[in-house]
Amino acid sequence: MNKNEPYLLEFSKIGASNLGYISVAEKQNLPFEVKRIYWTYFTPEDVQRGGHAHYELEQILIAVAGKIIIKTEMLDGKKQEFILEKPNIGLYIPQMCWRQMQYTHNAVQMCIASMEYAESDYIREYQEYLRYKK
Repeated sequence: MNKNEPYLLEFSKIGASNLGYISVAEKQNLPFEVKRIYWTYFTPEDVQRGGHAHYELEQILIAVAGKIIIKTEMLDGKKQEFILEKPNIGLYIPQMCWRQMQYTHNAVQMCIASMEYAESDYIREYQEYLRYKK
């Protein structure tokens, strides 16, 4: 796992189709110590979220329901698109990664974060983000 770019994480899927499943995020299968967990839901399909990067925050995004399309960009110019639609798959988002998210209306996104909320950690303007390119 390369903590310098986004990548998919697969959490174990325990159970059976006739009983249901459980997936677990624990210290040994996470790339950072968890400081905050939050979730978003009922986002209208025509609303795009994200549009920011973080100086220090690392995150794992999981679509626990519905589908989320996430477009990422790193300072080296590498752009990727990820589709989350399985609740046992997460997307690791490293520091200084610009992201845009599009949701189906029924999507519920859980975010596992390495820091508590700090407005000073956000880069909300794309042109400001580009100034950090090497």
